Amino acid sequence: MDSRIIKKKLTTLTEHSTAQFGTMTPHHMVEHLSLTVKIAYKIKWPEFEPSEKQLKQKEMLLHTAMDFPKGLQAPGTNGTPLPLKYATLTEAKEQLLKSIEEYNDFFRTNPGELTMHPQLGWLSFAEWEKFHLKHFKHHFEQFGL
Repeated sequence: MDSRIIKKKLTTLTEHSTAQFGTMTPHHMVEHLSLTVKIAYKIKWPEFEPSEKQLKQKEMLLHTAMDFPKGLQAPGTNGTPLPLKYATLTEAKEQLLKSIEEYNDFFRTNPGELTMHPQLGWLSFAEWEKFHLKHFKHHFEQFGL
């Protein structure tokens, strides 16, 4: 993931940016992306065997041109954004960029590592890259970035 491109896109995001869909504020969205990046390299998710439905979702999301569907809810949130961790949007943006750098460092030093995604099961770096590309695109479109 290229943090320079993401940093450039984030410069236009403010607390007053309006969501075109969904329930997240700009601050919630940035923290949500940061958390998702951390799941790829830092937050250990319990191992599980994906269901047939989850395997089909993984195939569609990672191996077709399908975009993230609007209205999809993050696992375990019931459509309600998680409480904010950082005091300001600026701090949340800094933490997102830091998490991207740590993600890149992790997979640079562990290129063959598989890590657990909470819905899709084990993912390789290449699969995480596809996932993050679509996930970031989805949320950046949410705020017109």
